[in-house]
Amino acid sequence: MQTRSSESAPGQTVQKNHRILVINPNGNTQVNVLIQSAARRVLEADTVVTVKNPLDSPLSIEGPKDRRDAEPLAIQLLENNPGYDAYMMACFDDIAIDAGRSFLDVPVIACVEAALIAARFQARRFTIITTVETMVPGIQKLLERFELHRQCTVRAIGVGVAATADGSSHISERINGCIRAARSDDGAKAIILGSAGLCGRARELSILHRLPVIDSIEAALIQTETYSRTQAFSAHPRHLSSHQCDQACDET
Repeated sequence: MQTRSSESAPGQTVQKNHRILVINPNGNTQVNVLIQSAARRVLEADTVVTVKNPLDSPLSIEGPKDRRDAEPLAIQLLENNPGYDAYMMACFDDIAIDAGRSFLDVPVIACVEAALIAARFQARRFTIITTVETMVPGIQKLLERFELHRQCTVRAIGVGVAATADGSSHISERINGCIRAARSDDGAKAIILGSAGLCGRARELSILHRLPVIDSIEAALIQTETYSRTQAFSAHPRHLSSHQCDQACDET
């Protein structure tokens, strides 16, 4: 499996204390650029972010077949890259999340969960804006799993991930139309941008529509950083000797 990766710290001072690996499960390297830009916007200077994606994965994940093709490659990237303080899956899905959590001793953050947590802090009703209609059923199933299907609706702009990542002007018109419909028809008081291809648009949309707009990539990055810092001050039981475990128990 071929991979492409990039690494940067959001600021000038680089310390190796907090290292995050972000897996972009599709084959579109333009999405990697969007993720790195988001990291520079929202993370601390001493957090080092590495973004990797499998080049032989589908260019966009827009349906069940794409998901089936992409997930084993994403899991393989997690398996082949141990040693980070936390991991993040940059896809508005649960691709590789359960698998990653089964063998990694540190947090594995999903964009869906991170964005839903952020939305619940700000509104009782909200809407997820995704790319294509084929993504809607999968997101609705996740909402049912998290018992949020009565609070949250899902709308698609009808444009694929690759096109949204390119930032074409007509994409904004479609997003604005979906947000207006979510407010008027769904009663949404907050919006989640449910695709990595929509990353970087939240602030402008929030100002335009005068309601909270949550960038799922930014929300996940912030949560991943928080948990990476928690890991720096703790040790997982698997990493302790039996004597150290006994000693820790005695101290408590």
